[in-house]
Amino acid sequence: QVQLVESGGRLVQAGGSLRLSCAASGRTFSSYAMGWFRQAPGKEREFVAAIGWSGGITYYANSVKGRFTISRDSAKNTVYLQMNSLKPEDTAVYYCAADHLSLLSSWPDRTDRLELWGQGTLVTVSS
Repeated sequence: QVQLVESGGRLVQAGGSLRLSCAASGRTFSSYAMGWFRQAPGKEREFVAAIGWSGGITYYANSVKGRFTISRDSAKNTVYLQMNSLKPEDTAVYYCAADHLSLLSSWPDRTDRLELWGQGTLVTVSS
C-alpha cells in the first residue's frame, strides 16, 4: 500500500513561484500514475495535473497549462508540482493522488474514485 504526504505549501505573493512535493511510501510507487488536485474554500475539488507511471506523459487543466509543471522522481518516490506565475485564484488546499488509471485525460472526472489521497497542503497566494 502506498501512502502520500504532501509538503511545500505556504503563503506567496502573486506572480511568485512555489514547488509542492508529494512523498510516497511503499514499494509499488512506480506502478501508479500520480496527480495533483486542489480545493478552494467553498468550491469543489478540481483536477490540476497528472503524470504517467513512467513520467513520460503529462496532462494539465487548462487553468494551469503553461504555468504549472508536474514531474516525478522515481528514485525518491516523489512527485512535484512546480507552480509559476501564481495568481490569487490558485489559492487552495492542494492534494496529491495516485491511481493505476493510465488514461490521464480521465482523471478530471475521477475525483471521487481515485485510489489514494494525501492529506493536502495549503497554498495561499496574496494579491
